[in-house]
Amino acid sequence: MVTRSNRRYAAIVDPETHVATAGDGVRITWTSLGNGPTLIYLPGVPFSNAEGEWRIPAVRRALLRLAKHVRLVQFDGRGTGRSQRDVNDVSIAAHLRDIDAVVAAAGVEQCVLLGFYHSSLPAIAWAARHPERVRGLVLFGGATRGWDMMRGPGTQALLSLIERDWDTFVESITHAWLGWPAGEEGRLAAEWFRSSTSPAIARATLEAAGLEDVSRDAARVRCPVLILHRADATVIPIALSEDLAKALPTARLEILPGSSASLFFENADVVVDRLVAFVRDPAGASNPVPPRRSRAGPSPNLSPREVDVLRLLADGDTNGQIAARLGLSINTVERHVGNVYRKIDARGRAEATAWAIRNGVA
Repeated sequence: MVTRSNRRYAAIVDPETHVATAGDGVRITWTSLGNGPTLIYLPGVPFSNAEGEWRIPAVRRALLRLAKHVRLVQFDGRGTGRSQRDVNDVSIAAHLRDIDAVVAAAGVEQCVLLGFYHSSLPAIAWAARHPERVRGLVLFGGATRGWDMMRGPGTQALLSLIERDWDTFVESITHAWLGWPAGEEGRLAAEWFRSSTSPAIARATLEAAGLEDVSRDAARVRCPVLILHRADATVIPIALSEDLAKALPTARLEILPGSSASLFFENADVVVDRLVAFVRDPAGASNPVPPRRSRAGPSPNLSPREVDVLRLLADGDTNGQIAARLGLSINTVERHVGNVYRKIDARGRAEATAWAIRNGVA
């Protein structure tokens, strides 16, 4: 027997699929979960595939948790997932038309946009052009210029595989680039990317994104902006997130623990809690990012012992482990940690780790 409560649970676990039509006639598939203030989770084109993403337990748990607190709208970008695959226009203008279509079809009056990597570009542009509709922006791994996200030699080598060896490319981007493990979740993540689009669309979309520059749009954004960056990230260097924060007048850069290039794979509860708090009250995280510190090296105010403690702290050691490795008491380590936080103006381990990375201590 299907009860009312069972129907409600099914609706949450298996979100209903809808179709919107963009201004140029392209069909865009979208879903909506939960109630409350709206968070639009923009597609990570060209590898957006909401159906495949939902099959991964870690991501599924994070999205379900989000939907308990906000209305979560998600869609597949043109040429990807269950949206129309045979498309010719994959420019940023086309992706902005897709957002227009989903916002209209979903009846969204105001929203927070979540953009990551190349979906940060249309997120910034749409926010600048629709200030009355966007309450806030959350950006992860983004930049104002598409090429900046792809210019590293390792990334370029990886992208060269797209049309030469699609399977090797998918396995590499899943495990080496995004850091997914080799177990079942890693297999599901690889399938998510493999089935998201075709090699031709992937190449065309990335080439188009590489030419985009939304710097002028960024300067016009006035809503609160939260930029998230992982302390030990290597795919997108922290300098890129710092530059992005500088380009957006109301941005705040926050450092998450960990190194994963995937938003919901590592410390997912921390990420979800932060997203929920921001969607509910974007203005609460609208303080400008503090000035970028010098890369010249550790502050001369740090003693040699404090540098040792900071280095181990940035490596992820607990206070007890630091004490054992340095032959100190835990009380002494706690005193050193407090002094380090005060001297480098850090509010906790994540900010201290980020400072250590920027200044060559870690």
